[in-house]
Amino acid sequence: MADRLVTMSETPDSAVRTYIENHRAAFLDDLAEWLRIPSVSAQPDHSGDVRRSADWLAAALRKTGFPTTEVWETPGAPAVFAEWPSDDPDAPTVLVYGHHDVQPAAREDGWDTDPFEPVLKGNRLHARGAADDKGQVFFHTLGVRAHLAATGRTAPAVHLKLLVEGEEESGSPHFRALIEAHKDRIAADAVIVSDTGMWSEDTPTVCTGMRGLAECEIELHGPDQDIHSGSFGGAVPNPATEVARLVAALHDEHARVAIPGFYEGITELTDRERALFAELPFDEGRWLSTAHSHGTHGEAGHTTLERIWARPTAEVNGIGGGYQGVGSKTIIPSSALVKLSFRLVAGQDPDHIERAVRAWAADRVPAGIRHTVTFAAATRPCLTPLDHPALQSVVRAMGRAFEQKIRFTREGGSGPAADLQDVLGAPVLFLGISVPSDGWHAPNEKVEIDLLLKGVETTAHLWGDLAENWRG
Repeated sequence: MADRLVTMSETPDSAVRTYIENHRAAFLDDLAEWLRIPSVSAQPDHSGDVRRSADWLAAALRKTGFPTTEVWETPGAPAVFAEWPSDDPDAPTVLVYGHHDVQPAAREDGWDTDPFEPVLKGNRLHARGAADDKGQVFFHTLGVRAHLAATGRTAPAVHLKLLVEGEEESGSPHFRALIEAHKDRIAADAVIVSDTGMWSEDTPTVCTGMRGLAECEIELHGPDQDIHSGSFGGAVPNPATEVARLVAALHDEHARVAIPGFYEGITELTDRERALFAELPFDEGRWLSTAHSHGTHGEAGHTTLERIWARPTAEVNGIGGGYQGVGSKTIIPSSALVKLSFRLVAGQDPDHIERAVRAWAADRVPAGIRHTVTFAAATRPCLTPLDHPALQSVVRAMGRAFEQKIRFTREGGSGPAADLQDVLGAPVLFLGISVPSDGWHAPNEKVEIDLLLKGVETTAHLWGDLAENWRG
């Protein structure tokens, strides 16, 4: 290949590093050009910029060498699909997921510089999207080229596909329909999600799963209007009192969710997983500072990391009813409500959780109170077993890039990765290099360039490792 700069004396690892170093400047220049496009999906005024971002990425992927590159329309913002078949018809198929839209950002939000004018400060690149998620999408372009250059291939060792959506920062409202409509095109043996991070710069990690999410609002209705608490109090049920009782009944004395059937089918942590979590250099005091909180709390018998990564939760997100103004107003309110969210772990079914919550509420609401329970669309949890061969390929590839032991984490939040697992029936693997200090969604978002290039290096090794050690 004309692009190959590898000598016979180089090892495969040094050949990859040489290629990356020789193309570092051009890679960063191209990334900066993409970051200048303010692809804010949440703001209608930027819809044209989101489309421009999709077109820019499609052109960049064609330039990289992908023979198939398409912009896929949705009722909202467009997604980008690319495909590069392997020369080996029996090679596994891998789909890489990311997103090209970004969070809103303005100088007056607290940025030191224009958020859409990338700035190098030492070894850090500052711009909205530098880490979340344009930088982590874009490292795959140089990674596949380094893979080809170091191996002498003309096509990747795997059948490589990319799907980069344009609405992740707006809740991915059309993503499920998009992947169901294109299920045959994006079919894969494994999914690589590059929209995540690591524990720290000094502790590279691989995420093995994300929690799911179910949300609902329970509204209680008593009198047909607010009524006098002296004339009627103590003789009719009070919706605000009953909402408080519902909330009080949500957990038991051990902080376990008390909804019957809530824990049905969950995948419990193994002793090995608990030991691996315990290996991480977790500073609870520092974590509390980050959480702007003054003490830990949660399900008895589990550590803080276990609670936020591997245990299901029920949280009160909002509660209200009755008079909220200055002074007093002696009424029995007509209605009251509570907003709840449930983080789900592997083995939990959102449909089952909805049925359980509805039955629990119906059982606890007294006569004379009417109630409605409204659920939003749910996100399923996803988890890849530690011994899965594709996960082991990711760990080996990262280990070669970082030249140290790779540890394991999970994500406490939720995302569209579970939809890919659900629709495609393929394991989801997380490959991200961002660190907590990168400031996702915050002013002065940045990416550590050395880590970004470690992401490039990891992908350069990953495709060959998957082809050699796993056949889907």
